[in-house]
Amino acid sequence: MQTYIIASNKRWHFDSFCQLRDSCPGHWMWVENTAGLEQALESADVRFIFFLHWSERVPQSIWSNYECVCFHMTDLPFGRGGSPLQNLILRGHTETKLSAFRMVEAMDAGPVYMKRVLPLEGRAQDIYLRAGQLSFEMIRLITESEPVPVEQQGPPLLFKRRTPEQSQIPEGLNEQQRYDFIRMLDADGYPHAYIEQSGMRVEFRDAEMVDGRVVARATFLPIESSDNAEESV
Repeated sequence: MQTYIIASNKRWHFDSFCQLRDSCPGHWMWVENTAGLEQALESADVRFIFFLHWSERVPQSIWSNYECVCFHMTDLPFGRGGSPLQNLILRGHTETKLSAFRMVEAMDAGPVYMKRVLPLEGRAQDIYLRAGQLSFEMIRLITESEPVPVEQQGPPLLFKRRTPEQSQIPEGLNEQQRYDFIRMLDADGYPHAYIEQSGMRVEFRDAEMVDGRVVARATFLPIESSDNAEESV
């Protein structure tokens, strides 16, 4: 029986993992951090390790000795690097490709197993959930057919990882741009879009376009205690 590992820092993937585990042949394992991953590798002969929304550096001893599959929200080699969702929306993209590729030393540079179309409408949280569901569909296909990954073609375009400070809403945006800015940062654990005014930070979520205007839920926080971002995006 083949053994597979699903590695994810996000609990929102766990329900899909359970569905895959219960419906697909093989021994399926779930890990949430590097320590758990190393422990799992000590106890099993693993065929594939699938990394979904993984924010930790994977040791060379793992990616060079196991077939590690990553998922990136761009049509590689376009958009290698950090914050792919936010960089895509800022560039006006309404859909993208989810690329499944083999992990190598260079970031997002490995050969590609497959790509699938991913729409970009809705909040960031909705898009991440959609990407997770699509990732599990691709995982199922990869374990069934074990495709040989193909080297990426063409010059890469690199994305730069955004910082929490870049979540401040810029001046001069039109309503559509303001809506896109808020929704692209609206996910659990991410630094939400905000403005600062009169000693307060106003953070925005759940944005909608209503009659050509942006309507959103606002949270008012003192600036000195408002840094609730868990990570860069």
